[in-house]
Amino acid sequence: MGRPGGRRLSMHDSCFHLEHPGHAEPKTPEGCEECLKSGDRWVHLRLCLKCGHVGCCDQSKNRHATKHFHDTEHAVIRSFQPGEHWRWCYVDEIFAD
Repeated sequence: MGRPGGRRLSMHDSCFHLEHPGHAEPKTPEGCEECLKSGDRWVHLRLCLKCGHVGCCDQSKNRHATKHFHDTEHAVIRSFQPGEHWRWCYVDEIFAD
């Protein structure tokens, strides 16, 4: 499935970032922006909901989605895998389906 670790958002939890994640369109819908430039491969893809950056997951060798968070502080990603609909907040380390 490729979902990050962390806790699941419950009825009692609150995460401002997940409540207001943004709705950016993917900049590179064909794959990880950096891996496409370098010719590398990825395992799973993640979409930054603030700016539309598409990056590879932490199971990929380059971990571009997490690097993007550290560079930009854009807190929320969603899975960019077909059939997956979860979101992840890097700041609060929590995910929601």
